[in-house]
Amino acid sequence: MSDHHTYKLIELVGSSKTSIEDAINNALSECAKSVRNMDWFEVMETRGHIENGQVGHFQVTLKIGFRISNS
Repeated sequence: MSDHHTYKLIELVGSSKTSIEDAINNALSECAKSVRNMDWFEVMETRGHIENGQVGHFQVTLKIGFRISNS
């Protein structure tokens, strides 16, 4: 192991019919299936889709930081 960490950022969009929090958790859960060493996230945008005057879907754009292996 080195005495420092190096990170990479990826950006993705999560969605949910229920809430913003669920949209975040859905995105993180899907990302965790293929990305290791996730350490943090930042919500960049929040938006939604309107259906019949109601919220149809919440959408969040996230930046996810993950540590490069062995750094």
